[in-house]
Amino acid sequence: MTSADTLTRMIMAGQGKIPADVVIKNVRMLDVITGAVTTTDIAIVADRIVGTHASYEGKTVIDGAGRYAVPGFIDTHLHIESSLVTPLEFDRCVLPYGVTTVICDPHEIANVLGAEGIKYFLDSAEQTVMDVRINLSSCVPATGFETSGAALEIEDLEPFRSHPKVIGLAEMMNFPGVLNADPGILAKLVAFQGGHIDGHAPLLLGTALNGYLAAAIRTDHEATSAAEAREKLAKGMAILIREGSVSKDLKALAEILDENTSSFVALCTDDRNPLDIAEEGHLDSSIRRLIAMGRPLHHVYRAASHSAARIFGLTDRGLLASGWRADIALLDSLEDCTVSDVITAGRLVTPALFAARLPVPVVGLSSMKATPVTADSFIAEPKPGQNSTPVIGVRPGLILTFREEATLASTERGLQPDLAADVIKVAVIERHGKNGNIGRSFVTGFGLKRGAIASSVGHDSHNITVVGANDADMAVAVNRLIELGGGFAVADGGKVTAELALPLAGLMSLEPFETVSHDLHILRDAALALDCVLPEPFLQVAFLALPVIPHLKMTDRGLFDVDKFDFVS
Repeated sequence: MTSADTLTRMIMAGQGKIPADVVIKNVRMLDVITGAVTTTDIAIVADRIVGTHASYEGKTVIDGAGRYAVPGFIDTHLHIESSLVTPLEFDRCVLPYGVTTVICDPHEIANVLGAEGIKYFLDSAEQTVMDVRINLSSCVPATGFETSGAALEIEDLEPFRSHPKVIGLAEMMNFPGVLNADPGILAKLVAFQGGHIDGHAPLLLGTALNGYLAAAIRTDHEATSAAEAREKLAKGMAILIREGSVSKDLKALAEILDENTSSFVALCTDDRNPLDIAEEGHLDSSIRRLIAMGRPLHHVYRAASHSAARIFGLTDRGLLASGWRADIALLDSLEDCTVSDVITAGRLVTPALFAARLPVPVVGLSSMKATPVTADSFIAEPKPGQNSTPVIGVRPGLILTFREEATLASTERGLQPDLAADVIKVAVIERHGKNGNIGRSFVTGFGLKRGAIASSVGHDSHNITVVGANDADMAVAVNRLIELGGGFAVADGGKVTAELALPLAGLMSLEPFETVSHDLHILRDAALALDCVLPEPFLQVAFLALPVIPHLKMTDRGLFDVDKFDFVS
């Protein structure tokens, strides 16, 4: 809360009667409303801009050196867990790319640890330099068709609603539950009427979409085509253009961002790992790609800041103007979105800011409760009278999967992969210590000719998912993950060839993001050595177990048809 003394200083400094705390001199400021670029000083007191379009004196002066100033970027939907590092490391990794606010759904850790995971994220959000806001996880578990580590009902969410970092209810991914007025889903929707409710409605259109929106759900990050996005925009939904490590929708959706829609469009990453951040950047990557694709420049920056803030009710940020929060990215180039300095809440981002944060005790170090497996654990028995086998079809850059069919040979060890046709095994092993389930099927699109890839990141219930060309290597990879307490592992020829430990709930490393990025390089090279053709195989493995994204998915209880919302018989 701003005190009377601080507010008085803001008013006086804005008039130039007293020095500001910080002044950025000689900067070219972009107005994301009009597109005008003005050479000016920007005066800041505490966490607030108090003056522009004038010359100011300040106790601290930052030389703008003719650079461009734009509002700090807002990632409107992401799971920090998918960065594979703790929230404090994510802060250090991403803030230098100009991302001053993120809106996080701690859905992944909540599926493993329940309310304890949400509390860990809220505690972390109180320490981060960037502003981390939380939407409370709405679907834990996402469905009743897999084994989750926890379940959250409205009674579990209520204690967190008044937390200053909480915005509203996170992505309502159980859209069949909404459409069928499931009592548990209704209880959550009723509690958040009048507040913000995030959407998650892949391929939902027509009257079904109308029914979903009737619950006052306002956003969607799952549109994968311009036609889908345009119908949702026409029906009052804000579209969050997503470009993550696996889900790459920007190219398909870029055309919807123009001068008519930019106030109703924002940007998000959803899931992006440190390797991709190091190689491509974060939201800055999306901004420069959209501009390169011919989208109007100041409308792109508007979507990345002011529109994002407005959509999520953050009324204090998103503009460079007096009275607005001092979240600023300084760029060497507007077209290339090259970030050279960042100011967050009036503070220049330096290593000292990160060093001053208080540590947050880690949680979930004993969450891996799976029983070790053997090669026999992956025998897939043929079904009587079945001539062909359903196969999950994977496409690079999509978490949507497709239903395909294959005729597979059968031996005394059951149905066999067909490596020539790129059909390999996939299995999900329950890891929360509840039932020991193992679901088995087949997948195409990885290109593996040998070996196996395993992950304890398995959206959304985070059981262990493994794909492989042979049963023995699948067992080696899975058992190594159990020993590590979670992570990624690649196995080939009966031994582990690369690994990354993720002991925090089986989702996050305790190491710096630089170490995680280095280890991901090694893992990617190990996957390529198996002839894997996917650019991001590990998160692609993780999304095979997400039974709320069409069309065919794998759970610990068996192969799941999302379109029918039931198991494949």
